[in-house]
Parts: sequence; structure tokens; C-alpha cells
Amino acid sequence: MNGKILIVDDEKEIADLIEICLQNDGYTVWKCYNGMEALKYIESMPFDLAILDVMLPDIDGFRICQKIREQYFYPIIMLTARGEDMDKIMGLTIGADDYITKPFNPLEVVARVKTQLRRYVQYNHGGSAGDDAASLTEIDIRGLIINKNTHKCTLYGKEIALTPREFSILWYLCGHRGNVISSEELFENVWGEKYIDNNNTVMAHIGRLREKLKEPARHPKFIKTVWGVGYTVE
Repeated sequence: MNGKILIVDDEKEIADLIEICLQNDGYTVWKCYNGMEALKYIESMPFDLAILDVMLPDIDGFRICQKIREQYFYPIIMLTARGEDMDKIMGLTIGADDYITKPFNPLEVVARVKTQLRRYVQYNHGGSAGDDAASLTEIDIRGLIINKNTHKCTLYGKEIALTPREFSILWYLCGHRGNVISSEELFENVWGEKYIDNNNTVMAHIGRLREKLKEPARHPKFIKTVWGVGYTVE
């Protein structure tokens, strides 16, 4: 999928690196290193997606995001060197679609771009974005792609070897993205058996899944624990 991408980041090395990765995937890239220049591009160029750094020397990324949302609905991905939750909440509240904290893997940025563009096209051309999860054959969450037909799982383009049970767990969680799934519900839907209290089977499988996805223990990107309730994929 090709598209016109705007990159706004005052760190030239980062902007250049993202540009190279996106161009290698066939995207056309415009980049600038300050907010004023970005606003001129936004007013004169119909972009398909924007990547905005939060901290800029003149106008911050939040204000640029707001200006875009006054006229356009294309996806916006925010970049920041800070991992504070309030920054993330602020960005998402004013209209950003995704949020990446520096330092990051450039391939992750490309994967997120593809995900956001695919979702944008589905929403604007009557795609299956609103269909029931049961009808899906492939799910793409920020570069984590799982395909029900092939039983393959890839992370940023690299295939992850999962057992059938691990795949079923991940598919169920991703198919119910945004909901908190209890260990009982997960066990009964994946194993097809009645859940017994103090059953550590689900916990053990989640642990192995996180290892294969190279999830940091304290701040997982995909499978998160809601203590005392269950697990969720956001």
C-alpha cells in the first residue's frame, strides 16, 4: 500500500531513518524539522498519514495534531521521548491514532504506518473494520499480525513459532481487543473445559507467549495483565 507520509521531527537522524524505511516500502515522504514548516505542508499537501514528534523547537506536536484535525481525518502517529501516560492520553484525546515512545525500532514505525493506513481505508470504503471478530481471518495490531487461515503469527515481519494452544490464546485475546478477558473465560473458550480455581495453566501459557513476543515483563506492549481481573490486548 503506497501513500504520502508527513514526518515532523527536529531530530534529523530520526526523521531521516524513518524516511528511508518508509521509502523502502514504497511510500512517498515529506519531512520537516519544525512546526511552522509542517503547518505549511499540511495546508498545501493532501497527506495520507502524519508522524509527529511531540517536542519541537517552536510548535509542539499536540498543536499540529489539533490543526490537522480541524480539516482532515487521515491517521496521526505521535512520537515522544517521554513515556508519561499523560502525554499519551493528551495525544489520543486530541485526535492522534497511535503513540510510539522513543527509542523505537524503525521497523515498528513502518508496521504501525501500515496498520493505520489499512484501518483508515477499511473505515472509509466500507471494509470489515466494524465486522464481528468471529468473521475475521487476519488481525493486525501495531505490527503483530495473526492469520486464522494459515495459523501464522508475525511480529514486525518476522514469523513467531506458536503452538496451536498459544495461537488460540493470542487469537482470542486479539479478537476481543479492548476487553479484559478473565482466566476462566480464556480457559473455557480455548481448552473447551470447565475452569477450576487456582488453575495456573493460563498464566503459564501467557508467560510463554510473552517470551516469544519478547514482551518486557513490566511494560508489555501487547498482552497486559489487569490484576485481579484477567488479561487484555489494547
